[in-house]
Amino acid sequence: MDTHTLKSVSDLPGNFRSAFSFRYFNSLQSECFPLCFHSDINMIISAPTGSGKTVLFELCILRLFSKSISKEGSFLHAKGALKTVYISPSKALVQEKLRDWNQKFNSWGISCLELTGDNETYSTKNIQDADIILTTPEKFDAVSRYRVTSGGLGFFSDIALVLIDEVHLLNDPRGAALEAIVSRLKILSSNHELRSSTLASVRLLAVSATIPNIEDLAEWLKVPTAGIKRFGEEMRPVKLTTKVFGYAAAKNDFLFEKRLQNYIYDILMQYSKGKSALVFCSTRKGAQEAAQKLAQTAMTYGYSNPFIKSREQLERLREASPMCSDKQMQSYILQGVGYHNGGLCQKDRSLVEGLFLNGDIQVICTTNTLAHGINLPAHTVVIKSTQHFNKEKGHYMEYDRSTLLQMSGRAGRPPFDDTGMVIIMTRRETVHLYENLLNGCEVVESQLLPCLIEHLTAEIVQLTISDITRAIEWMKCSYLYVRMKKNPENYAIKKGIPKDRVEKHLQELCLQKINELSQYQMIWTDTDGFVLKPEEPGRLMTKYYLKFETMKYIINTPTSYSLDEALHIVCHAEEISWIQLRRNEKKTLNDVNADKEGRLRFHINDNKGKRKKRIQTREEKLFVLANDWLTGDPSVHDLSMTQDANSICSNGSRIARCMKEYFIYKKNYKGTLSSTLLAKSLYQKLWDDSPYLLKQLPGIGMVTAKALHSMGVRSFEALAEADPRRIEIVTGRKYPFGNTIKESLSSLPPKVEIKVEEVDCQKQGISKLAVTLSRVSQPLQSTKRHYADLIVGSEEENLIHFHEKIRMEDFSSPYSVTVLLERPHQQTKVTVKADLIFEEYIGIDLHETLLLKKANNNKVNYKSENRMPQYYPPMASACIADDDNPVTSGPSNRKDKKDDMPSFKLIDDDSEEEKEPYVTMEEDDCVIINEHTVFDHIREKAKCFPSLNPLNPTSSPASGKSILKRKSLVENNSPELDPLFQYDSVFDLPTNTKDIKQSAQQITSPGYASFAEKTETERPFSDETIFNYIRKRSKNSPALATSKIENPITISSQEGRNAEISPYRTYGLLVSPATKIPRITSDAPSEILSFDISMVKRSDTSLEQTKGFCSTLAGKSNVSDSFLGFKSIFSFL
Repeated sequence: MDTHTLKSVSDLPGNFRSAFSFRYFNSLQSECFPLCFHSDINMIISAPTGSGKTVLFELCILRLFSKSISKEGSFLHAKGALKTVYISPSKALVQEKLRDWNQKFNSWGISCLELTGDNETYSTKNIQDADIILTTPEKFDAVSRYRVTSGGLGFFSDIALVLIDEVHLLNDPRGAALEAIVSRLKILSSNHELRSSTLASVRLLAVSATIPNIEDLAEWLKVPTAGIKRFGEEMRPVKLTTKVFGYAAAKNDFLFEKRLQNYIYDILMQYSKGKSALVFCSTRKGAQEAAQKLAQTAMTYGYSNPFIKSREQLERLREASPMCSDKQMQSYILQGVGYHNGGLCQKDRSLVEGLFLNGDIQVICTTNTLAHGINLPAHTVVIKSTQHFNKEKGHYMEYDRSTLLQMSGRAGRPPFDDTGMVIIMTRRETVHLYENLLNGCEVVESQLLPCLIEHLTAEIVQLTISDITRAIEWMKCSYLYVRMKKNPENYAIKKGIPKDRVEKHLQELCLQKINELSQYQMIWTDTDGFVLKPEEPGRLMTKYYLKFETMKYIINTPTSYSLDEALHIVCHAEEISWIQLRRNEKKTLNDVNADKEGRLRFHINDNKGKRKKRIQTREEKLFVLANDWLTGDPSVHDLSMTQDANSICSNGSRIARCMKEYFIYKKNYKGTLSSTLLAKSLYQKLWDDSPYLLKQLPGIGMVTAKALHSMGVRSFEALAEADPRRIEIVTGRKYPFGNTIKESLSSLPPKVEIKVEEVDCQKQGISKLAVTLSRVSQPLQSTKRHYADLIVGSEEENLIHFHEKIRMEDFSSPYSVTVLLERPHQQTKVTVKADLIFEEYIGIDLHETLLLKKANNNKVNYKSENRMPQYYPPMASACIADDDNPVTSGPSNRKDKKDDMPSFKLIDDDSEEEKEPYVTMEEDDCVIINEHTVFDHIREKAKCFPSLNPLNPTSSPASGKSILKRKSLVENNSPELDPLFQYDSVFDLPTNTKDIKQSAQQITSPGYASFAEKTETERPFSDETIFNYIRKRSKNSPALATSKIENPITISSQEGRNAEISPYRTYGLLVSPATKIPRITSDAPSEILSFDISMVKRSDTSLEQTKGFCSTLAGKSNVSDSFLGFKSIFSFL
């Protein structure tokens, strides 16, 4: 494009001209200017690295802002109303753009938000208010996955512009996340419910390096022909010179890379001409070793170090060196050399980048991630080896052309250089592949297929997919569908098949994945398999961004597993399967596992339970490495293994948190505790029994923690009581370091106490627990929130009975929770544990244990109130024993009839509608009745007895819920025995079946009724009359000395359960839920009618326990108390 056609910055509205520091746009920018700033069409631009594509993004952003300019020309900004989302594959590039755009747009009130792994301080409100969201594909996918219920997807409707940088990285395995989120935006924008929102007309702008199939990307992004812009090498502002050097192959790829380090110094001296240089290495360790080799070589030249130009530069490096936390890097910086990779902390990365941009560091050895990341141009770029280790395939592979182009694009600095130099070091046999490198790039393919099931689950969880039709529609929105039609062979489809067959294959693929998800209960489908709904395991897999294979491994975990088994699950996870066991690491790992000092908590053992002498697999390496790291003072200091350990801890903590929530969902008590502790330990990089727990506090590192440990300060409580001056002496620090360390305790959650106790419960077989939390220390004013899980579970059943997540600063103290436990009858004891487990910190969790034993005493608890105590019978149903039918258990619908008859009941019934009972009896309480206890009770009751009034012979006895009621033995359905018959039987007790029948016949005769009425009218029974008769009859009562116990039977209070009972009735046995009643065989008449009178209220003395009677409950043959023989006398009571 000619100079006179270049667009000027003055063509922009006056409000926006300050965004650019130059006067004219270059030829590429000028050609795209009309479409970027004066239209809203989708665009895709393919151009070389360094040709000024970033300005195109800014023009599109200004186009969006121009919609907020009033007629008067003022900028009216509505916060978060029109959102721009910038997506880049690199965190470093995101942070560079954040700094740049904050500087440009902040004065206009525009809010920029970074969403990357380095920034976890955002909230939903921050996302809602942001005008520009800068993010990586994985982070944006994760944020929008699991925040549906809390309004996290609410901001989608405000998205007006999506900027995709380096879109050719769809060809990379990481490209699947980018493809998924763009497909999500496309399907949501077509939703009828969002037709009136900004998202319905969202604009997409994508830029990439030179690629041959830009039309496929245009089809996917719905870019019209006018929006496709392709530029060649002529647009590169700095011309590149490429040199390719071939070297002899070594025994293996690892040795080949190591050999190349010996040539780097000479190449730099020959081609860099004393200017800045970037050395790209395939691994992090390779970058560190290359920097070490260059620094050692430069050091041999002393003051003639070629990387140090002046004394001022050396002074600046000496000042910057101590600021680096990496000890090895400190020595390299002094020689003008540094290294840069994702394993460095953010502080060290920023330090190295700043020194390089200022020219103080002349050489940076880095990994290929920097090629996609921050703009660090250099005069010379050296690509050390064209192979890299592919984590998915597990072996070395050649770089793809797009990655090599990205590396090469860093050569040449437009403000300073006219040319750039690219040096490629490869094998002799592959030199010809890279001589024409700059001419193009390979075809961009989709990488969605290998992880399709995870992204499909995410859409179902977000409810963007609700049925099979919607799922197929989502797949058609993907780049996978576009490339499947163009290159079916790459996706396991036969070449040359018609288009409709491709679509059918897509449907079959979708159904296959949905069936797999349904099989593992991650989603729910209806009987036709059409409707799709998410289940909890699927939600958790989506929330924690886990692989399907990892989630399957968690689901198939045994119900009861320990802490070391939880760590083994993490070590088998797909998320860290890329970490390999290297040859040079085996000796170190073997020594660590031998653990002669006893540092490790767990070890790798062989089949005999002894420690393995040789670490042989990747999973064993991860297990040993994690154990060494969690001691708090790892013995492994190798850079590569240190970075592996960091990956294990960061990914493992996320996996363990998912395990925790899954086991809470399954109510698995032991699994929840193990996974919760593991998640916290991996997050803090400490076991809970580590002597360096104080490292969790801000400002305390390994050196300070060891110093405090040496003075006996090993816990938070000990630190709170320690003398600040003594801390300063031991640590060798100056005042007020001791006070600062003690003030760091304020970052801990407020101190609380937990108490668990058993309280009275009126339900049989149910234990009622009260768990109380009391705040000991008041929470400090802090923006940080502390959460804890309150878990109540039983060890024997491995069951969670209660779980609640509590914010420690907000709960009202004391905070009490009531938990009801159903105790199994088979167990003699139940161990109940109440745990308060803090979400972040280890070493401060609270645990309380309560042992619930099976009740086996006569204790009756009273609850005092201003009314007479009443007895609450333990059975909730009445048992009716017929002659022909077995005993049935069911609720009694019978209501007592009130009359003038004085109550001889020892049980006062409460209806189910009344309040809770006043006297409770523990389940399985054995109440023993003997002569003295009955007489004592009758004397108490007799004091209130009035004279007997005439009784209606047809009235029913008062019903008790636990009284065994027997129908009359009189033939022809004679009336039910009433209290009159029972009372008269006291004076003329029949002793056999024949006499009983005769007495029953007398009841039915008219004469008997009149006699009974006359008797009751004329002869009231006084206390003395009753007691005299009882004493008289008790002398002749038979003893059950020869009673023999047969098979015990059980009468249960559960509805609908039948129970058999012996026709030979026992006397005075307690009939309660699940109580074993022995069958007694003796010479006693089989039809003797008796009632249970064992449930007697006591207010002053305990009921005596008789040895003979208790032995019958145990099912053993023994001599019974002679008093048992005449308990039928008191059946009317």
